[in-house]
This record gives sequence, C-alpha cells and structure tokens, in this order.
Amino acid sequence: MPPDPSLAVKSERPYRTEGVPGIGGVLKQREDDFLVDELPLYQPSGDGEHFMLFVEKRGLSSSYMVGLLARHFGVREGDIGYAGLKDKLAITRQHVTVHVPGRKPEDFPSLQDERVTILWADLHDRKMRRGHLAGNGFSIRVRQVDPQGVLHAHKTLGILAAKGMANWVGEQRFGHWGTNHLIGRALVRSDAQEACDLLLGPSPDGATDEARVAYAEGDYAEALHATPLSAQGERRVLDALVQGEPPRRAIHRLGRTETGFMVSALQSVMFNDVLRERMRAGTLDTLMEGDVAVVHGSTRTTFVVSAGEAASPEMAERLAKLEVSPTGPMWGPSMRWARAKTADVENAVLERFGITLEDLERFAKKNRGAMDGDRRPLRVPLRYPQVEGGADAHGTYVRCGFELPKGSYATEAMAEVMKPDRATAP
Repeated sequence: MPPDPSLAVKSERPYRTEGVPGIGGVLKQREDDFLVDELPLYQPSGDGEHFMLFVEKRGLSSSYMVGLLARHFGVREGDIGYAGLKDKLAITRQHVTVHVPGRKPEDFPSLQDERVTILWADLHDRKMRRGHLAGNGFSIRVRQVDPQGVLHAHKTLGILAAKGMANWVGEQRFGHWGTNHLIGRALVRSDAQEACDLLLGPSPDGATDEARVAYAEGDYAEALHATPLSAQGERRVLDALVQGEPPRRAIHRLGRTETGFMVSALQSVMFNDVLRERMRAGTLDTLMEGDVAVVHGSTRTTFVVSAGEAASPEMAERLAKLEVSPTGPMWGPSMRWARAKTADVENAVLERFGITLEDLERFAKKNRGAMDGDRRPLRVPLRYPQVEGGADAHGTYVRCGFELPKGSYATEAMAEVMKPDRATAP
C-alpha cells in the first residue's frame, strides 16, 4: 500500500519577504558561481597528534575529498575529521583534521590535485567533529537574470537580516526521488517491507528507472545488476534479497550512515511542517508560553518559555534583536519537549505522520545515535548581506553574499531572493 500522498515533501512555502518581487534566474551554472567559506568555531592549537588543514575543493563531494586526503596521508577515512558536508557543485573551503601522531605537515609532499588544494596546515590536539563550526559565508551568483534585479535582491536580504531567515531544511535532504523521509518513516515504524519498496521500487509519484522496474517485478538479481555501484546501501539490501533474506533482515543491511540520513530526512520534513504552521499563524517572530526558545550563539542554549517571559517587554526586545528565537522539533527521545499550545502544534504533525512516542523510543534504542532528537531554530540570523549586479564572459548576474549559522541552507535564502515559483523570465 503506497504512503499517504499528503506525506509528500511540500514545495509551497510562505515567504518572509512577501511583497518583494523575486528576481528569478538559475543557480550553480558554474562551480565558481557558488562559493562557500566555513567559519571556524576555534583555531588550531599549534600542537598535538592531528593536522588541521584548511582545504579548498572544486566540484567534489565532501566524501570524495575525505577519501582523497586519506590516501594522500596514508590513513583510514575514519582518521579524517570535518565539521560538515559542503556543496558538490561549488568551490568550498573548510577545515579538516587528520590523525597522524608523531608527524609534521612538512613530512608529507604537497598534494597534487587540481580539484583539491590545502591552503594551510597546522598542528591540532583533537579530531574535528560534526557541528564544530560557527557557520558559513557564501558568495552566490544568480545567472539568467536582469541585473536590475539587484534592487529587489538588496531589499530581500535586508529584510532577512532584520527579521531573520526562516530556517527551512533544504529539499536536497529528501533525495532525488523525494522519498528519503518516507523511508525514514517506514524504518521508525518497523515496516521493513515498505522501507524496501520505497528504497528500491518506483517512487510514489511513479518515477522509476531500470533497476526499480526490475525490483517491482521481483527480479532482485536484475535490479542489483542495474543499480549503480555508487548506490552502496541499495546494493547491500538488494544483495540480501537475492540471497533470500526477508525484508526485515535485508533492510538492516542499509547501513548506519544511510539509515541515519533517512531518519534525519523524516525529522527534517516534520520540522518544516511545524515551521510552515508557525509562519501561517504569524508566530515565527514571537515566543509563546510552552515554546522551547534558543539563545543564538555558539552554545545554542535552550529554555522553556514561561507565561511571564512570553509577555515580558524584555523578551520582546530580545526577539526583535534576534538574540533569541523559537525552535521546532527534530523528533527523538532526547529532544527537549515543548508545552501548552506549542506542544499541540508539534504533536499534531507527529500524529499526521502516524508516528508514536513508542515508535521513537523503540527505534532509538535499537539504532543508537540515529534518532536522539534535538531542537532546531525556526529562524536564524542572516548577517553581512551584500548584493551587486554585473556581467562577465558568461553573461549577466546578480551576486548575493551573506553569512549563516551552522546547519542553515544558503539555497533557502536564495529562494527568498529568486522566488522561483513566482518570478518571470527577464
């Protein structure tokens, strides 16, 4: 039985900048149209068993970069630490650590690769972990656009800098077929057959390819043959089915990383639904009794808002200054729970997806670390906005620059600028 169509990823989203025309255009026509600079949470210590590198990559995924660095330094990929994944079709600069006890950077030859450059290296005393960054700086060119759109782009980014950006989780999290969150839902609900069908068969909207057709016909061997080598998780599950294992055992072959990614997509789509409800209700820039609020900054301290705090002028001033913001749920047993009417809004989304608290607890217990739970700010500061129009050998463009805190998507800021569902061609 296919999943309820209402659980599909919703593309329609309210804009923070209603009334400001979108400039249209396209992103990422060229690698150098999308520049990302990681903002460090700390500097290298100057001693220790690790190298801290500042690495520039061009047109590569972060996972490919990690493999390349591991081979260059002669270490396992697990000895490479990094704070976050970066865009593939872009030029990105990020900090990476490599565990090489007793060695110094000068002990190794220069890395010879036109796609990866080590800009500097120093010693450091620990491995960099996911989330160990303050944020990212972006410089993004929009192509196929009237340069006069710079006026609208400037106004849009000015509003986001003043009010904060709605902190949507970008739709790239939900995968090419838009089903990652549905696979995550099936995993959390212990529905192995549905998880296999969504992972390997035709998508709910009918999209398919050779491998998915073969799976739907029950020809698992042909499906395995037609599945690309890069789809390692899918191939492991198909191989188990070829060997005659039942779905409940085969789906466990998906792997911890892939399972975590699918469950994160589920958490993300439910967070987006809560954000959508708050924007429609006009409560994104307020704190209500029972909200879990976040103090913006490196520590992201949270607290449950009391009735007195919700009504206080001091809290209203802190909201206006983007010092604090309401948060939404990234569901899991360790998440801090909202109360009062906020809890009603959040629980209604959980119920719509047919997930119970018992489902969450059971899944988290069986899959340590895959669904602990957290709170995510519903809005985030956008700092240092810059806008300019121009032209080069590849045509006209509007360039937008800004900084966002960790975990926030530059493509969501650009969606406000471009409004692709509303803009007309130049």
